[in-house]
Parts: sequence; structure tokens; C-alpha cells
Amino acid sequence: MEREHRHLSLTAAHVALVHRQIEDAGPPAGQQTQTDADYADWVTRMIATHPAPDSPTRLFAYGSLIWRPEIDHVSERNGLLRGWHRSFCLRQMRFRATQDNPGLMMSLDQGGECQGVLFELPPEDPETQFHQLFRREFTVKPNTNMPCWVSVTTDTGPVAALAFVMSRTSDLYAGDLSLEEVADVLSRCCGHLGTGAEYLLNTVTQLEARGLHDPTLWRLQELVADRIGPI
Repeated sequence: MEREHRHLSLTAAHVALVHRQIEDAGPPAGQQTQTDADYADWVTRMIATHPAPDSPTRLFAYGSLIWRPEIDHVSERNGLLRGWHRSFCLRQMRFRATQDNPGLMMSLDQGGECQGVLFELPPEDPETQFHQLFRREFTVKPNTNMPCWVSVTTDTGPVAALAFVMSRTSDLYAGDLSLEEVADVLSRCCGHLGTGAEYLLNTVTQLEARGLHDPTLWRLQELVADRIGPI
């Protein structure tokens, strides 16, 4: 079947209107960050609990890991994760936001399902790979983006994969926002790593390129483009 051709409302020109050069101010005052010992503990814990240690280690990517994985992988394919959905449910005051202009980042929230990309990691040195991944995916304590093992459905059956899911007990959890409220935030937030609009645009673009259409994100990019204004 021929893939439906869709035209994004949100463009690089919209992103450029929001983007500003911002210095990294570091963690907000009073916020604790993960230490080397914390990361080492997480790495040991996740390797020890691998549900299929004799099988390849896979990573389930649903957001920026798709377009900026930052780790080596030997293959990729699409997969479906049930019981979780991608959501801009993580409040941020750094990275693509500031304390004066808070933002939202994506995580996996409970309920529904999520199409994403399965990366198969090289078999060598999983400790180093996990250290690199964990430092990328979570920085604060208590942890907001929790590593866990999940079962992902593929065209050849279920496989175990590492995923990062939102902790609903975190003070930074923002899963109760409407799509319109999320669009308000993403249309204006910017930090030293870029804008929320760029994060959204990259994610939608990469999903569509792989034949993964997320109706919620598609509607969100329309709302963000509308809030930024005509080009």
C-alpha cells in the first residue's frame, strides 16, 4: 500500500523564529544530580536484570533517541510497545528550556501504546554503552526517566528491550496538561541545546520517514506552528 503523503505544518523556519543563543546555567539551585556512583549502580542493576542475557541487547527509542542516539548500533527496525505512550510529560528548566522559560521533554507515560524504533546494540562492552545512555537520559535525583526492561512487539514476535519511562511520582511529572497547553510551552521554550519546537519537528519527521504516524504528535506540530505564527 502506498504511504499517505502528509505535509508538516511546523517547519525549520518556525524553529528559527523561536531559537536563541543561550548559555547553559547548569542545574537549578537545590536540584540534586546523579553521581558516578549512582550511574554505576543503575548500570549494574539493569545488566543484572536483563530478561534475555543470551540475546542481543536492544534499545526502544520513541523520541530524540531516534534521531540522536549517540551510541553505536548494528541494526534497527520498527516495534510496538503496549502499555505506554509517548508524551511531553517531563518538565524541564534546562537543556531546551531555562528557569525563566520552562519547557517540556518527552518520555513514556503509562497507558496506550507507542510505535518506535528498536536499535540492536553491539555485543561488546554493554557497561560502557549503558553508562553513555544513562548519562544522556537522566541527570537529576530522584530519577525522572527510569530505565526498565519492556517487551516490544515486532513482525517476528516479541523481544526484550531497554526503555526509559516517566516516574509519575516525580515533582517534574506533567502528564495532566492538555495538548493545547503543551503546544503553548513548546512554541516558546528554548535552552542551550535548542528549542522545544525543534525537538518536536525532528521527532515527527523521523517517525514519518519510518512510516510511523503518531496522530497526537501530528496534531501537536500543527498547534505549535500556529502559535509561532505565519512564515
